[in-house]
Amino acid sequence: MRNPLRRRSPLDLSAEAKLASYVLLIGWTIVVLFPLYWLAVTSLKLPIQVNGGPVYVPFLDFQPTLENWRYIFVDHRSDTVRPYVNTVVVGLTSAVLALALGSSAAYALVRFQYRPRIGVIGLFVGCVLFAAIATALGAPWPVAVAGALAVFVILVQTIGRRFHRSLANGDIAFWLISQRMLPPVAVVIPVYVLFQRLGLLDTQLALIVTYVATNLPIVVWLMRDYFLTVPIELEESAAVDGASPYRIFRSIVLPVAVPGLVATFLFVLVFAWNEYLLALFLSSAHAQTLPITVAAQNATRGPQWWYMSVLILIMILPVIVMAIVLERYISRGILVGAVKG
Repeated sequence: MRNPLRRRSPLDLSAEAKLASYVLLIGWTIVVLFPLYWLAVTSLKLPIQVNGGPVYVPFLDFQPTLENWRYIFVDHRSDTVRPYVNTVVVGLTSAVLALALGSSAAYALVRFQYRPRIGVIGLFVGCVLFAAIATALGAPWPVAVAGALAVFVILVQTIGRRFHRSLANGDIAFWLISQRMLPPVAVVIPVYVLFQRLGLLDTQLALIVTYVATNLPIVVWLMRDYFLTVPIELEESAAVDGASPYRIFRSIVLPVAVPGLVATFLFVLVFAWNEYLLALFLSSAHAQTLPITVAAQNATRGPQWWYMSVLILIMILPVIVMAIVLERYISRGILVGAVKG
């Protein structure tokens, strides 16, 4: 009779090791899932039951009720639906735009060589400052922009060729990801003033533009690593057959990179979905998102945990469902990006 405790192969774990692994995995699963269970339980309690101390098991420790859900979805339906719609629209739109722009830029950094001269970049920055100062002094902004552009073209044609030091693709990629090193609070006031001047405060467009600019470096960095794993022989074969670079990117590279695109999309979506600070400054009533609504439950009498639990549950459930549905693509994307090179 075969011994069930006997190892079936040299790579197989012993019975003791398997038991320890299962115990650790079950314990870690409880640690990870318990906060979700606690949210669900708290959403079914009355305020007096929450303030009375921790109770864990419905129908045994307390009588569950849907009063909190009724309050959120019936009594304050408009105050819940509007932030939820804003979160969905802003999160999905900004994630799709960031993925489209970032993946294109990442592919260009992998397959094409750029040598922008540092001196020319300095001239461009100086002309931008010139246009900003002229506008601040009262000049019409179209005239200021046109004048700065003309000055830039003249300078490039006259002294631009004297600059020889240039940047490489790796320098450009590092500059992009360095934009995420600054905390959002360092730039939130200039961003606020910008959208105030444009008349876009408290609009979905302001949040979408800001989130795209914030998450674009992440997309470029992640997809750049993933495109490096795509065999260049596939693209060379298509080029021999007469395919254009755009056709190669659209018909060959993107289908192969679907796992990386899905994983990156979910990462960026989570960042936009949960973003709080920028939404706090750029929105008030019309474009408010769910993180602001959750924070607003901290009333004068203290945090209203029962209402917070309902809002947090309806906020995180769509992302959890999406992650479960796309799990096989996400794991492949993360794995290929991790073992590249």
